[in-house]
Amino acid sequence: MDIEGLKKQSTSDLAKIKNLADLEQYRIKYLGRKGEITTVLRSLKDLPAVKRKKIGMETNELKKDIGLKLFKLKNQLIEEETKKKERKIDVTAPGIKISRGHLHPMTLIARKIEDIFQSMGFKIVEGPDIETEYYNFDALNIPKDHPARDAWSTFWLKTKPEKLLLRAHTSPMQIRFMEKNNPPLRIIVPGRCFRYEATDASHSHTFYQLEGLMVDREISVANFKAVIEEFLKKMFGNDVETRMRPSYYPFVEPGFDIEMKFPSGEWLEIMGAGMVHPNVFKAVGYVPGNWQGFAFGVGIDRIAMLKYKINDIRLLYSNDLHFLNQF
Repeated sequence: MDIEGLKKQSTSDLAKIKNLADLEQYRIKYLGRKGEITTVLRSLKDLPAVKRKKIGMETNELKKDIGLKLFKLKNQLIEEETKKKERKIDVTAPGIKISRGHLHPMTLIARKIEDIFQSMGFKIVEGPDIETEYYNFDALNIPKDHPARDAWSTFWLKTKPEKLLLRAHTSPMQIRFMEKNNPPLRIIVPGRCFRYEATDASHSHTFYQLEGLMVDREISVANFKAVIEEFLKKMFGNDVETRMRPSYYPFVEPGFDIEMKFPSGEWLEIMGAGMVHPNVFKAVGYVPGNWQGFAFGVGIDRIAMLKYKINDIRLLYSNDLHFLNQF
């Protein structure tokens, strides 16, 4: 068995390889099931022990060497073919369509809500996500020992020298805006809110809320009812039915909930509202007897879920493209 001759022949054949097809034929010739190397290894059983050991070692070394050269040459040929393909550009071929992104359903709803209220003369303002205890509670007629504070499960950030928290609602912006602006005024405040709550199909620790406030000399519940009905008709259609039910919120008096009727006949609460409490006016320096106003808060998430018939709020924050591509 001429192992040295086989080695020279394999080296000579390797130099003749020009492409991946030649490479495969070379592999089969030397390393295939019926290849040269395999034939030598199968014939070792007929040789004396000493010669079998010597030729076996030499053959395995040659097999390893050929395998390594094949691996390197294969990578080299693949790289060369890739470069050739990259250089061949057909400028007349149609381009590859680029997939375009789109707005998130929450953004779509928020923009539509803002457009509706702007058409009714409301101004859009924004407030900070991190609030003080004063603006989040005290100035809104929710003093430190008021039991209503338990309704706002709060993320407290710092207690000294000033108590800071992640705002539990967008209502603090009522105070901030009225402190710096004289009535008459009408504003909406979209933004994120945070509550220390367990997440389920209808609740999340982080959500989006829209605050509304209108103050003037002669504002009544009738004005509020007209504004909200106009908003809901533009959002859900002219056939929408609404009703108001008495409720309690510390910063309004009287307070009420707004419910909307669905085709199934079921009524669902969609927002809380009421006439601005005199103590809130006092906190910002307004004379309660001179001014009246209404305020309301609605979950933008809730409106999105109703508008698009989404049954789980977690879908809005899942970043699941199977869900998001539907919008």
